[in-house]
Amino acid sequence: MTALWIGISLLTLAAIGFVFWPLFRAKKLHQAELSADRKLQNIDIFRERVAELEAERESGSLEQAEFELLKLELEKNLLNDAVEAEYQESQLKIGRGSVVTVTLLALILASVSFGLYGKLGRSVDLELAQNGSKPVNVQSEKQPSINEAVAMLEEELEQRPDNAEGWYMLGTTYIGMQRYEEGLAALRKTLTLLPEEAPQYAGVMGQYAQALFFANGSKITDDVRNQIDRTLAIEPFEITVLGLLGIDAFEQQKYQAAIDYWTKGLVNADGEAATSLKSGIATARKRLKAQGIDVVGANTAEANAAEPEMGDTPAIRVQLSINDQLKSGLKPEQTVFIFARPVGGRMPLAAMRLQVSQLPLEVVLDDSMAMSPQAKLSQQSEVEVTARVSMTGQPQASAGDLYGTLSPVAVRGNEAALSLVIDRVVD
Repeated sequence: MTALWIGISLLTLAAIGFVFWPLFRAKKLHQAELSADRKLQNIDIFRERVAELEAERESGSLEQAEFELLKLELEKNLLNDAVEAEYQESQLKIGRGSVVTVTLLALILASVSFGLYGKLGRSVDLELAQNGSKPVNVQSEKQPSINEAVAMLEEELEQRPDNAEGWYMLGTTYIGMQRYEEGLAALRKTLTLLPEEAPQYAGVMGQYAQALFFANGSKITDDVRNQIDRTLAIEPFEITVLGLLGIDAFEQQKYQAAIDYWTKGLVNADGEAATSLKSGIATARKRLKAQGIDVVGANTAEANAAEPEMGDTPAIRVQLSINDQLKSGLKPEQTVFIFARPVGGRMPLAAMRLQVSQLPLEVVLDDSMAMSPQAKLSQQSEVEVTARVSMTGQPQASAGDLYGTLSPVAVRGNEAALSLVIDRVVD
């Protein structure tokens, strides 16, 4: 099993996990104000229980499969409580049959996707895992069950055409069956049901980019590239598209680029997905060393925190801190994002992830942190630099986040570090 195969399957598993939490909780924005007290109480209980399950998983007393099933049950209960209290016929209400169908599809899709990439005719063995073996063809074994599950979900969607999570699961299942046009259509339907502001929107955009990638013979065509760029403009650390960019770079023997993409993917990766990406990074480093090339700009946390060297490369040195009064109410492990983007633009040109405990800290933003070869810091004369403490751990801004901004900032000629203080609250 090559690490690329593992990586693709893990991205699929991440997508499955993605659908069971964010999509179950998706609501139209105007509905968020209804029954706020009860919803907040239910969410707090949900989070506490999930935290307990995560602790049990980390301690080894709970297997990953058990964790996912228990978490799914909690998510289903959370949704059912909200539906019962407020929306008798909510657009995102899930019937009993749909829960069974989606659960069945999740279990099947995971196994089908394991052999997907190997069926696409790729000749390059990435060998991202230390011990390789050929992927097992499970699709033929599971095909009848998949067809039955797909038929169940299609019937469910005829009755509930506004079921976003159903369309998402149907789309990803079609892709797993190499029914690409149908899969793309289902994912487009999902995107029409979700507001762009929804935290799960970027994840669906990333899955759409991956579907285009497969539909185009596992090549990053202009259409795929455009979809990737649109996704990164919404979510600079979207793991699926960064994984694809890394795979494409690796196959072209652009190992440094693969390292950079996969390292950025670690921002939103955890568990086995993070382990797989780290394995890929390690393998790419070995390939570089075998060529006698030093690894630079790996964008690891250690490298980012090291003493920076400006050199002649366009770069911005920032002394980052948090207002003392605001910092007193934060936890040390809370996530901090700092990024540079064009003045008035959305697409980050360079980005870094830190924790509150690391601040104050001097950091350097440069082209080694570029989100795309087509969008680099060195291509701009002035940028906007923003740092944000994320209350959700996600790059997208949400109410209650803390932030600070410098604008405009010259990309070249900055000998001294610029002071950036996080001292404002997102409304």
